[in-house]
Amino acid sequence: MYDLVVVGAGTAGLTAALYALRAGKSVAVLEGNSFGGQIAYSPRVENFPTIKEIAGSEFADKLFDQVVFQGADVDMGEVLEVNKLPDGTFEAVTEYGKTNARAVVLATGVKHRHLNTEAEARLLGKGVFYCALCDGAFYKDHEMAVLGDGNTALQYALYLTGLSPKVHLITLTDKLMGDGGLQQRIFANDKIVWHKSVNLIDMKGETALEGVVLTHGDGSEELLPVDALFVAIGQVPDNKRFSSLADLDSQGYFASGEDCKTKTEGVFVAGDCRAKAIRQLTTAAGDGAVAGTNAVNWLNK
Repeated sequence: MYDLVVVGAGTAGLTAALYALRAGKSVAVLEGNSFGGQIAYSPRVENFPTIKEIAGSEFADKLFDQVVFQGADVDMGEVLEVNKLPDGTFEAVTEYGKTNARAVVLATGVKHRHLNTEAEARLLGKGVFYCALCDGAFYKDHEMAVLGDGNTALQYALYLTGLSPKVHLITLTDKLMGDGGLQQRIFANDKIVWHKSVNLIDMKGETALEGVVLTHGDGSEELLPVDALFVAIGQVPDNKRFSSLADLDSQGYFASGEDCKTKTEGVFVAGDCRAKAIRQLTTAAGDGAVAGTNAVNWLNK
């Protein structure tokens, strides 16, 4: 029986674990995919206080090592459900077993938003990807494309210029939504070709991506002969399996305020999975600190 079980080993979950451990609580962290969360796939982090520049994977590794050093038990396993037991404690169920605890922090993060097209499904892993840092090197010296206009998309485009002779940045509008500093680096990089105000309507190739088809405002079509496409159009939550413990908003995020509390006593939420206006590395860490501290206060009652 642990004091706290944390579902998710991203920045929010690991920070919550860290705060609980520092308060003398026993903590189990369960993660179904890879430790570190979304930030682990970011080529460069430049907006975390006190750190001038760091690779996302290095940041994630340092945080993970810090939590393990403090005494957390960490286990791989996708949490299928969390049940509140008759005695008021909780049971987290994975495909491998069960973990019991007196309190819970749900830090489930978000998943990549998909285009939900037949072509995307057909070419997934065969030229269509969601993480440039993970898969870009497989297409070194080939032309590549990035779909999206936010920070992730701009970081991907800049990262891929170190591998590709030409990177096509595809956006639905004529504006970039990423940080100003990233935009300036995009404009200054002559390897990046920005295709603005276009719609990606098709992908060519049966067993491997051979190109993407864009349509312009005047109805004309353009074929970009790229061998890899990285889709970076945002993220979506995956919280339905926990809706009996925590209310969800209309978009599926946990409907919790800044106190990270839920409708269930002893259950807290933290990070990008929570309904909030800003989702950044700093806000994930802040949520983790709040959720971890409030979980400790609740346990101490």
